[in-house]
Amino acid sequence: MAAGYVARAAEDEELIKIFERTYGPIKRDRYSMETRRDPAPQSKVKAKKPPTGPEYLLVDGYNVIFAWDELKELAGESLELARTALIEVLSNYKGFSGKEIIVVFDAYRVKGERREVERVDNIDVVYTKEAETADMYIEKVTHELSRNHRVRVATSDGLEQVIILAGGALRLSAAELHAEVSMAEAAIRDLIREANLSVPKTGIEIQSED
Repeated sequence: MAAGYVARAAEDEELIKIFERTYGPIKRDRYSMETRRDPAPQSKVKAKKPPTGPEYLLVDGYNVIFAWDELKELAGESLELARTALIEVLSNYKGFSGKEIIVVFDAYRVKGERREVERVDNIDVVYTKEAETADMYIEKVTHELSRNHRVRVATSDGLEQVIILAGGALRLSAAELHAEVSMAEAAIRDLIREANLSVPKTGIEIQSED
């Protein structure tokens, strides 16, 4: 576990260096990572308060759809079906994990000045307004939420991952999200199986959605 954390930290730092060499220094605020070459006297250092609100998971919807084989295949038939499937999967994951989930979809050729936000089951679904990309919206929301919440962002877009790190959130690749969701679904199936075994033989059985 410790080795994995160290490896991830080193990888994050390398991503930021690559970004800064290409686009210039990242402007970091007090919620993001800082270099401490000249630390202030101990008496003047103020400890950062830990987040007090619920954890948020922001998902770049289309990035995840085209990174998950089963959703990518479904998108080949219908993008709407792929969106619906992802929303359903994340809704189940929300019920198991308790995290607040926001999934963001680019406007995708839809003309309109207004952003659409819907509450679908137990998660928030955002459709960006015209000329607003998912990563633009996620960057802004991440900066706001990370002040009082632990925030993770699921995307496999390399540049977006660097922006996320600079904004004070934790990055999560589409593959890592897939692994988390798969483990949650397996745990849910186990709970349903255990519940079935504990139900008296009355002919009524809780059905799994496998």
